[in-house]
Amino acid sequence: MKPYSVLLYYQYVPIEDPESYREAQHEFCVKNNLLGRIIIAPEGLNGTVSGLNEDCQAYMQWVKEDPRFASIDFKVEHHEAHAFQKLHVRLKEEIVNSDLPVDPLKQTGIHLEPAEFKQLLKEDPNLVVIDMRSNYEHSVGKFKGAITFDMENLRELPEHIQEIEHLKGQGKKIVTYCTGGIKCEKASAYLLDQGFDNVYQLHGGIIKYGLEAGGEDFEGKCYVFDNRLTVDVNQVNPQVISKCYVCGTPSDRMVNCANNECNIHVPMCEDCGWKMEGACSEECKCSPHKRPYNGTGYYPKKSDHYTPLQGLKSFKKSMKKTEA
Repeated sequence: MKPYSVLLYYQYVPIEDPESYREAQHEFCVKNNLLGRIIIAPEGLNGTVSGLNEDCQAYMQWVKEDPRFASIDFKVEHHEAHAFQKLHVRLKEEIVNSDLPVDPLKQTGIHLEPAEFKQLLKEDPNLVVIDMRSNYEHSVGKFKGAITFDMENLRELPEHIQEIEHLKGQGKKIVTYCTGGIKCEKASAYLLDQGFDNVYQLHGGIIKYGLEAGGEDFEGKCYVFDNRLTVDVNQVNPQVISKCYVCGTPSDRMVNCANNECNIHVPMCEDCGWKMEGACSEECKCSPHKRPYNGTGYYPKKSDHYTPLQGLKSFKKSMKKTEA
C-alpha cells in the first residue's frame, strides 16, 4: 500500500461556534502533519486533506469522536506523497459556494449508494444522469450519457435549469452527481425546489463510485483539486473522451495553462505540454507572466512565507506564554 492517504469528506450539520471548531481542526492538522483545504461554516464541514496513512487514520477517528460528525463519510484514496503543499482551514458562509436558496438539512435528493446507482445505470431506461460540476471538470471525464452544463461553478445552475425543463412530468428518475457528493446536496435540493420530482443523488460522488463499484461507465478521468489534477476511476471499461487542447489527439492529461493570467484548465498531451512549455497558445507561451513548466501542469501558489501556524490563536497564545 502507498504510504500516504488523500481524504475527501463533508457533512452538513449546524455548527454553533465555527470559529472555535476551525481552531480545533487547524491545531489537530498541524500536530499531525496534515495538509489540504478545510472549510468550516455554520452549515457544516467540508475538506480534502493528505498525510501519512497513520496520521489520516488518527484524523478520521478524531473527527468522528465528535457526535456531530459520527456519521461522516470519508472517501480514502492512497498516494505516494502529500497531495498538497499547504494547510488552509477557513471560515466561510457556505461549505460549498452556491448561493442557492436551499437547505439540504431540510430537503435534498434521495441518496443512492454506488452499487444501487450501478444497477440503475444498467437496468432503468428512465434514468437521467446530470453532472453538477464545472465545465472543465466534465470535459475530461463524465458518466456515459450524462447531461452536462457549460457552467463555471454551482452558482450558475439557475441559468441552466431551462435546459432540463422538459424532464418535468415525464416519469424520469433524475440522478445528480459530482466529485464527492457535496455539490449534489444543494443541487438536488434546488431541483426539488424548482418542481422536479424523483430526484436522487450519487452518495459520495464519483470518487466513492470508483472505490466501491469499480467506476464502470465513467468515461475519462475525474478532475480533483490537488496536485494530482486527475485520478483514474473506471477499472472496468475505461476510455479517453477528451482531446488535447493544442493538437486534438486523444488525451486525458489535464493541465493549468502556464500563463498565470490565463490559467485555464485543459487537457494537453505530454508532447504538446513540452512543446508549448505548458501554455495553451502561442500568445500564452510568449507571455511575461508564464510560469516555468515542470511537466505536470500544476502550479501551487508560492509558499515562501507560509507557516501552518498562521492564524492559529491557541498556538500563538502558548508561544507567548513560553516566551514570558
